[in-house]
Order: sequence, then C-alpha cells, then structure tokens
Amino acid sequence: MQALTHERILSEVDHLRLSNLVDRIVRATGTGKAAPDIRGVLDSALLVEPRRMDADVVTMYSHVVLSDQRSGQPMALTLCYPWDANPSAGFVSVLSPVGSSLLGLRIGAVAEWRTPVGEVGSAEVQAILFQPEAHGDYTM
Repeated sequence: MQALTHERILSEVDHLRLSNLVDRIVRATGTGKAAPDIRGVLDSALLVEPRRMDADVVTMYSHVVLSDQRSGQPMALTLCYPWDANPSAGFVSVLSPVGSSLLGLRIGAVAEWRTPVGEVGSAEVQAILFQPEAHGDYTM
C-alpha cells in the first residue's frame, strides 16, 4: 500500500488561527465565498504539532526565497497575516493569491497563483531563511 502524501503541511496553531480568521471574515462579510484560496489549503493540509514541524516547510512568518518560474529572478518575502502585510517591504498576506499558494509548501515545491488580472504566476521555493518553529517559536 502506498503512503498518502500531502501537498501542504500546516502547524495546528497556524491552522486554528487561519480557520478562525476565515470564519470572522465570513461573518463580517456575510458571504461563504470569503478567502477561497486559503480555505482550500486549510481543508486539505496535513496538520502537525508546531514542535514537530519540519524546518523546510513554509509556515506563518517564514521568510522565504523564491525563484520566479518565468524569469528565474529570485525574490524574498515573509508570509504574514493581513494586518502585517506590506508588499513593497516584502510582507505578503497569507490571504493574497501568492501568500495562500505558499503556505505549507516545502523547499523545492512550486507555488502557483492567479493574479488579479487573471494571469498565472509561479515560483519555486528555493530557501527558507527563517521559520519561527525552527527557531523555537511555536506561538508566533
């Protein structure tokens, strides 16, 4: 029998916080269609205890280096909650198409997203320069 593999791995803490955030958005907007990209990630991810999170997985507040699939250009960003987002400074909301496409991926995986104008973007996760769990922060 072949082992099941999961495309996404989330810490139980990240999963709980993001699920609560999506629920609050749904209640505030009155629509069940709030944050569909992140909802899909939350529904399909393998959950692990924060202390058992592998260091090669993108979690909340991870600082990552990506390689754009089209241009090969490297880019660095930090995955954050919407209230900390500042794209020009490299802080990308987990609720954005790019952010939700990165959450839970391992180094070497390719994230794909659709831009607001409908184009498809993609980038490979090249490195994780900082991951809270790998540095002993299990509550960030």
